[in-house]
Amino acid sequence: MSENIVILMLGVSTFLGAIGLIALLWGVRTGQFDDQSKFIDAARYDNEEELRDAVMMEEKKKKALKKKREKSYKPAD
Repeated sequence: MSENIVILMLGVSTFLGAIGLIALLWGVRTGQFDDQSKFIDAARYDNEEELRDAVMMEEKKKKALKKKREKSYKPAD
């Protein structure tokens, strides 16, 4: 391979690596990787019955939100 191609490949790979590092640092700084409720939920819902109850509560919330959205729709006169 030509010396110019190797230099170009090194430059491009360094540039892409720097972009990846910047993206990772941005994600860590803005909290993209934080899961606030993961450990709390693991302690709170540690058996099967409580997990089923939690799933039912989430489904109820989704249904209530869906009903609220349907009620807020008003057709044009």
